[in-house]
Amino acid sequence: MFQPWDELPLLIDYLLDNPITVYYILIMQTQRWKTSNTVVFNISYHLIWCPKYRRKVLNDDIAARLKELLIEKSQRINVQIEKIAIMPNHVHLFVKSTSVNAPHYIVQQLKGYSSRVLRQEFKTLRTRLPSLWTRSYYIETIGHISEKTVKKYIEDQKKH
Repeated sequence: MFQPWDELPLLIDYLLDNPITVYYILIMQTQRWKTSNTVVFNISYHLIWCPKYRRKVLNDDIAARLKELLIEKSQRINVQIEKIAIMPNHVHLFVKSTSVNAPHYIVQQLKGYSSRVLRQEFKTLRTRLPSLWTRSYYIETIGHISEKTVKKYIEDQKKH
């Protein structure tokens, strides 16, 4: 089975000009990467979505219950929530996922489940909004190595 440290000598040679990066790889590698039987991965996303019409409905009890529901659902779909911030008119999540969960699936599951349960439990959400969430969302991948470094690393592979 492939282990992340199998490629470590190549990475160290490549990143020797940045001792902080080398130190980080050596010390933090076991926390950074996750593994399955066939994959080594580090997949993280920053997710943002809003209530319909960007209404400020995520206050107090609703926000607390939303946080519970997101944590509950994320555990069921094998997604780890690293950070969560619930503002009155939008939600921020920083999540880590497995290699088999598509980003759209993660958002769909979290929004769908939380909307259904919150609208059942809080009548004000049913009367003020036709649906809790907008159909849109923002997603950004988060990584430890810059895009420029990855491109250069791939280009340099042709030389070896």
